[in-house]
Amino acid sequence: MSTVAAQSTTSKDNSIRVTRPIASTSKDTKSYVHFVAGGVGGLVGAVCTSPLDVVKTRLQSTFYQQGIEKGIKHTGSVLGHFIETGKLLVQIKQIEGFQGYFKGLGPNLIGVIPARAINFYAYGNGKKYYSELNYGKETAIVHLASAATAGIITSTVTNPIWVVKTRLQLQGKKRIYANSLDCAWSIFSKEGVKGLYKGMSASYLGVAEGTIQWVIYENLKKRWAHSPAQMENKLTVGGKSAQAWFGNLGAAAVAKLVAACVAYPHEVIRTRLREPVPKNGIVKYTGILQTLKLVAKEEGIVALYGGMSAHLMRVVPNAAIMFFCYEAILHSFG
Repeated sequence: MSTVAAQSTTSKDNSIRVTRPIASTSKDTKSYVHFVAGGVGGLVGAVCTSPLDVVKTRLQSTFYQQGIEKGIKHTGSVLGHFIETGKLLVQIKQIEGFQGYFKGLGPNLIGVIPARAINFYAYGNGKKYYSELNYGKETAIVHLASAATAGIITSTVTNPIWVVKTRLQLQGKKRIYANSLDCAWSIFSKEGVKGLYKGMSASYLGVAEGTIQWVIYENLKKRWAHSPAQMENKLTVGGKSAQAWFGNLGAAAVAKLVAACVAYPHEVIRTRLREPVPKNGIVKYTGILQTLKLVAKEEGIVALYGGMSAHLMRVVPNAAIMFFCYEAILHSFG
């Protein structure tokens, strides 16, 4: 009897028969696609913007400020930061060759791929979980909680990789480490497990940047990529309006720009905390507040924004590329 009723319901409402299995399959597929899309987006973005990542790390570092990178005059003006970035890009090519632009790219990719995959996966599923707790409503609070959760998980898992990447990027012409594994073993043998987790506290502080970025992105994406006027646009790419694609790109770029400007000092603090231990064995930077106060005292507040021009030149297009790849894969397979 119950079987007949089910069949009758199915025959009367064909949409129910089709929708139910697809909804179940889609839910599983989306969880998987979030993971893959995040990894692919991170990979493409990291490769494209690697030279500026190297420059940014050096501009944030004590070693650069002390003049190890010769021939570049440090200045605190906004224009000066962009001039520094350009000069350092030229200098790296002259002294270290083209490969100098990709120092630390190995551990960066090893870190970026799982980091982005984990972050997008945790965010996507976290959004689903928190929405259920919020009676099925997807609000800004849901986005905020999801982004914070994803950021904490990602930072904890991948911190050792970023420490290795930072050390490799701080190498000049003279190579200290043969490769990523040699660098990791050197840190572990000399500084212990604790050495691989340097800058962890600053990474947690950086979760705020990711949270701000996700919240702004979700809001702008709804405004720019899914408005009725745009959906009526005749020009479509892959079944999605061209304006919607550009809306996603714009939302990702603006969200990252705002978030990066607000939270940038934590980048400098994190780089200082991950610097190699000096030969005298005296560790200069020991914690977030101590580093913040010491940098401000010795070098001025402007030092907390060292490398910001290179950082913005890198992370804004990086975010646009990464989120575009993410949305494209999600749209195609999710």
